[in-house]
Amino acid sequence: MKRLQQVLTLVTCLMILAAAAILRDGRLWGCDINEKKPGDTGKADTPALTATSPEEKADMVINTTETGKDIMGYAGPIPLEIRISDGRITGIDILANSETPDFLEQASRLLTAWNGKTIEEARALQVDAVSGATYSSRAIIDNVRIGLEHAARTTGNSSSEASADMSAKTAAVLLTVLLGAIVPLFYKHRHYRTFQLLLNIVVLGFWSGTFLNYAFFIRMMSAGIDPWHSLPIVVMLIAAFIYPLFDRKNHYCTHICPLGSLQEMAGRAGRPGWRWKMSPSLTRRLTLFREILWIALMVLTLTGTGLVWMDYELFSAFVFQAASGVVIALAAVFVLLSVFVPRPYCRFICPTGTLFKIAQNHKSS
Repeated sequence: MKRLQQVLTLVTCLMILAAAAILRDGRLWGCDINEKKPGDTGKADTPALTATSPEEKADMVINTTETGKDIMGYAGPIPLEIRISDGRITGIDILANSETPDFLEQASRLLTAWNGKTIEEARALQVDAVSGATYSSRAIIDNVRIGLEHAARTTGNSSSEASADMSAKTAAVLLTVLLGAIVPLFYKHRHYRTFQLLLNIVVLGFWSGTFLNYAFFIRMMSAGIDPWHSLPIVVMLIAAFIYPLFDRKNHYCTHICPLGSLQEMAGRAGRPGWRWKMSPSLTRRLTLFREILWIALMVLTLTGTGLVWMDYELFSAFVFQAASGVVIALAAVFVLLSVFVPRPYCRFICPTGTLFKIAQNHKSS
């Protein structure tokens, strides 16, 4: 009976996320619910890689529709058309997509950053994501990188460094997630836990920005997910939603989440006498506040108003090049507070963690 309740609660939570995706994007798991796609530029797709002239190899048009199909923006892929003449980039256009128009408009400021650069100069260029449109702008940057790698191979100037870097990052992320998902099931040791926490912070947090949050959930419900190309995320989802069905509650939050790991490491930096001993009544009030906050945010989400709150979940502070100053400042405050109060954001604020707990059908502690 208890397990059935957990399954029904999990299904209810997934239905809430699905409803939010339909309200925001008019799509569910890659299928259009409305007749018109929000954010559709109306521009037709072109071949993945075409030269403007068989004799002129330097003039080409690169389309990232296929090569970048697994690169997700806020609401789905953002394919690009990259034009190159005489070995230099002359323009970049966004092709038909399902991205949220407001985010896409902000992120489109990046499109001219590569103009006039040679292929190698453009590949070496470090372009920061746009604050307030982190996912959309990161998708544009990654599409440009993949497109330029194709261009470099076509012109004979390809270097395996970029693709090797991406492969190394993907492998490191997958290994870190698997270690966090599997090892604690069989082995518990303080020194190993410290190692895992550091891996989570460095690899999943600052290096790759790989974590679960509401922005990702809505994007996944809207655009779908390719399990093979998103194995680390799939493992995270299993740890967050499936493990609790087998009495492994809070596994993702405790063993994988980079923000939870950072708070725990900050807590270890303090001395035992620094810990603030909270009264049971205060703990109950803060727990109630967390639940009321979650309900309020879900109302905003399901009514299609105030979705901007998702940009203020503190996970995005790991992507500090694009995170807003407010998010970075709040993250710093909660990390500092962790020295005195164990995992304060996890326990008393985190909307994503609250979703996990509700899906697990048990009360916060």
